[in-house]
Amino acid sequence: MRISIGADHAGFEMKKMLIDFIEKLGHTVHDVGTFEPDKPDDYPDYATLVAEDIRSGNAERGLLVCGSGVGVSVAANKFKGIRAGLCHDHYSAHQGVEHDDMNVLVLGARIIGPMMAQDAAGAFLNASFSGEERHVRRLEKVKGIEQNEFR
Repeated sequence: MRISIGADHAGFEMKKMLIDFIEKLGHTVHDVGTFEPDKPDDYPDYATLVAEDIRSGNAERGLLVCGSGVGVSVAANKFKGIRAGLCHDHYSAHQGVEHDDMNVLVLGARIIGPMMAQDAAGAFLNASFSGEERHVRRLEKVKGIEQNEFR
């Protein structure tokens, strides 16, 4: 699977570690930055790049890291078709894909350690959307909200 990954300065070290981990799982990684963690940067820029990779078909899923994960999660979810979830545990990381068709995993580098980040990333990457009727129905409602069609 092709994975787009991005992080601001606060997530830079975790991003580097996750790239190695994801590649060892056999996935292809497109690193959109940051490449210079000592320079000022802004998390919305990396959310934009990862979202664009997914929306263009250049990546099937994305992974974003910032200090808490909150800011980059908010930014990523502004893009049509992006379903980003801030997950700091194994269950949420796979359940978000299985039930909600989450396509971007968001992690907070100042919140969890490297082993939990790897566990969550692995769970996210190994999960598939269930396609169960109740999950499809709910996903269609989410897409309707995105289209301003849900009332």
